[in-house]
Amino acid sequence: MVKKNRMLVIILICLIQSSFVIAQTDNDGIMMKKGQWCNGAVYMHSQFTNYWEGTLKRDNANMGTVSNQSVMAMSNYGITDKLNLIASLPYVWTSASAGTLHGLKGFQDASLFLKWKPYTVSINKNKLSFFAIGGISTPTNNYVIDFLPLSIGLGTTNVTGRLTADYQVGIFYATLSGAYTWRSNAKLDRTSYYTTDIHYTNIVQMPDVLNFNFNLGIRKKYLVVEAIVENMTTLGGFDIRRNDMPFVSNRMNSTSLAIHSKYTLPFYTHIELVAGGSQVIAGRNIGQSTSFHLGGYYIFTFKSKK
Repeated sequence: MVKKNRMLVIILICLIQSSFVIAQTDNDGIMMKKGQWCNGAVYMHSQFTNYWEGTLKRDNANMGTVSNQSVMAMSNYGITDKLNLIASLPYVWTSASAGTLHGLKGFQDASLFLKWKPYTVSINKNKLSFFAIGGISTPTNNYVIDFLPLSIGLGTTNVTGRLTADYQVGIFYATLSGAYTWRSNAKLDRTSYYTTDIHYTNIVQMPDVLNFNFNLGIRKKYLVVEAIVENMTTLGGFDIRRNDMPFVSNRMNSTSLAIHSKYTLPFYTHIELVAGGSQVIAGRNIGQSTSFHLGGYYIFTFKSKK
């Protein structure tokens, strides 16, 4: 879903021609410098056996373990030191270890975001920075959405606005970020459906989503390590009915804990390696998933003719 579920995690390789740089995402406190262009590919693996059916935690022998994997292409360009453009496109495939349900695969939603750092203030030797992020994601094809939990996406066009504050004291830092995602209606490949009552249409009104994350960690010249608490809240929807399949407009809430690290090769600072994992610890109508990621970065730097 929405980065907000962290279903996609990045394996990137970035090249830099002059100084050490930490590549960044839309919800952290790091910016690319002007003229730097980061490109890469992404892999992540996530799986769950237990899930919440409403507030009831259970498993389902007809599915066994449900797995979600993804490979994502990502590009990030520093228009200025304070304005970055981030684009991505994931390829996703799903599977279930038991039963007769077949997994799906295909390209999911393309996204384009602008990340702006309008204000930074220094307090003694400490630094407080503020960020504003806005962007859109939309499906790249007519993939099947009415087959959860094995669908590769929800088929909505999403507009997201995010505000972030980052405070750094020496090598230690804390980042607090909140986002609101407006979602378009979804369209089913059938003429009617049932939620809490019958609807004689193929159009589903989708609830919007709130997302918050708190990151706490260290930033050193060659190493970044952070612990993350993330919460996602769907603003509406309904619970999965007993022994029924999930539906696209279900209420889907989750709280997860994660750890993420980046290591820059001291002898060749063009390359960074990343690794981490996450665990959903509480939820509603969502899988109790465990995930991990690995990867690296490579950044091109375009210098002005001056």
